[in-house]
Amino acid sequence: MAGDRPEGGEVPLLYSEGNVAARVALEREVRGWSTTELAERVTRAGVKMNQTAVWRIENGTPRRRINLDEALAFSHVFELPLEELMSPPLEGLDIDSRRLVQEAVEAFYEARDARDRLHHAVVAIADHIKAHPDSSRAIHEQCLRLMGDERDARTLSNDIEDGGHY
Repeated sequence: MAGDRPEGGEVPLLYSEGNVAARVALEREVRGWSTTELAERVTRAGVKMNQTAVWRIENGTPRRRINLDEALAFSHVFELPLEELMSPPLEGLDIDSRRLVQEAVEAFYEARDARDRLHHAVVAIADHIKAHPDSSRAIHEQCLRLMGDERDARTLSNDIEDGGHY
C-alpha cells in the first residue's frame, strides 16, 4: 500500500519484539547482570527461562521470539512498564551514562523511602511523648546515645518536637 513504507526501507515500529530484545540486552548490561543472572531473575518472577534463551533473544539469528508471559516477566524484573520495555531504546546515552542514571534513580527511591520511614518513626515518637510527657527527656537522651553526634541528635529531637520530619 502506498505510504506504508518509505522509499527503499521499512517503517520503524514504535513498539516491536525487536525493541524488547534490544531493551532486554541494554537493561541487563546497565544493571551489570549476566545472561544467567537475568534468566534466574525471570524464573524467580514466575517464567521459566535459562541463559541460552536470554542469549538467543539478545543475539540469535534468527532471534528467539518473546512470548507475552516473558515480556511481562522482563517488565517486572527491570521494574519498567511494559510499554517502556517495548519502546525503542533512547539514543545518545552510552552504557556508563545509563548506569549512572540507573544508580541515581535507585538512590532517589531509596532516599525517598528512607525519608518516609523516618517521618513515620518521628510521628510515632511524637505521639508517644504526647501520651507520655514524662518520657520526653529519656527519649532525647536515647537519641543522643544511639546517634553519638550531638548535632544530629539535636536535629532528630527537633523533628520529634515539631511532630514530623517533613
